[in-house]
Amino acid sequence: MEPLFRQIRERLEAQPARALSLPGISLREAAVLAPLFLRGGEVHVLFTQRPKTLRTHAGQISFPGGTRDPGDPTPLHTALRETEEELGIPRGRVEVLGMLDELPTVTEYRITPFVGVIPGDFAYRPNPHEIEEVIEVPLAHLLDPAIQRSEVWQVRGENHDVYFYDFGPHRIWGATARILKTFLQLVGDLPGLSPGIRSAG
Repeated sequence: MEPLFRQIRERLEAQPARALSLPGISLREAAVLAPLFLRGGEVHVLFTQRPKTLRTHAGQISFPGGTRDPGDPTPLHTALRETEEELGIPRGRVEVLGMLDELPTVTEYRITPFVGVIPGDFAYRPNPHEIEEVIEVPLAHLLDPAIQRSEVWQVRGENHDVYFYDFGPHRIWGATARILKTFLQLVGDLPGLSPGIRSAG
């Protein structure tokens, strides 16, 4: 494993993921994988864009993942199964580095995010029913405060911080941006990512 990926794993192990505690609220379970890969000596993060024809989350950018099936023994099984179904990446080709904090969504899901390494030369096989575009973003770009911003939105009578990350014509926001922010805050100061650039906020 590349030294930088080992350092990311150590960071994830040193700060155990927090389970979501919302007594009295029933949420459906879901899990996602934040895939990392090395290309040209630079770490990239993989995102997917949903087809604009979907009934929910149409056109949104997200990490591969989805709802936990009854046959999934754990949320990790969900994340790896969905990644394989959406992109054709076999679960055996994913090296899981760790888990991030669980988070709720306004659509009443509890998302468990995992971070893993995939082969940098893998030929994706996107499922056209679920994936419109595969988006590869250099991690250093995501650490640049110039492409980050936040807004305060009122949801069900409460104020919530909503985060945005821009990459060309693409805008990452919502639950995916919240997961991304947590990850960037955790690893943003690691040597070798991008000296002098840190995650904002």
